Amino acid sequence: MEFQKLDLNTWQRGSVFRRFMADRQCVTSLTVEIDVTGFVQRLKERGFDFYPAMIWAVSAAVNARQELRMGLDRDGAPGVWDVVSPYYAHFFKEDEQFVKAVTEYSPDFSVFYRRFQEDAARCRDLRGFPQDVPPNVFDVTCMPWVHYRNFDIHMLHAGGSLAPSVAWGKYERDRDGRLTMPLTLNLNHAAGDGYHMARFISDTESWMEQIK
Repeated sequence: MEFQKLDLNTWQRGSVFRRFMADRQCVTSLTVEIDVTGFVQRLKERGFDFYPAMIWAVSAAVNARQELRMGLDRDGAPGVWDVVSPYYAHFFKEDEQFVKAVTEYSPDFSVFYRRFQEDAARCRDLRGFPQDVPPNVFDVTCMPWVHYRNFDIHMLHAGGSLAPSVAWGKYERDRDGRLTMPLTLNLNHAAGDGYHMARFISDTESWMEQIK
């Protein structure tokens, strides 16, 4: 993994970044309903599980855009990772606990899916936060028990955070018989605006189409 610093004096978003980081620190949140009918059907036909496939799709969308791969170095200077990986939870219904895990991202769906299965097997008897988390990650949250209308999680902390947070909920059939699902992106406003967030949604839908 490589981290390339951004020069705030030449970066076209430099002045906006300074403004938001200095005195307007905030996280923006966008939730939309997406149609997953074809996605679910293709996965079932090919024997793939929805959870790792969806993690791959949002990971591909995040890695496709610079504003979603941003981070801060030890001195607080902004930069862009060449690749970021999902930091997500395995939930265990038997004891209602979870373990957080990172699966290294690959643009090849089959490679990522295999890595996910290997990580799931390795973490089966673990709980909580057992591993050191690499710096080039973004957070993934899944709530398959509820079809929500809004979800908001603030990741700002001492020193700030530029990594996005992605969430989705339960998919259900609408009145037209289509499967719809809420998809949420939370993003530090210093890293991106509404345009970038809307683009993430369309990017995710496009990557979902790639699993055929």
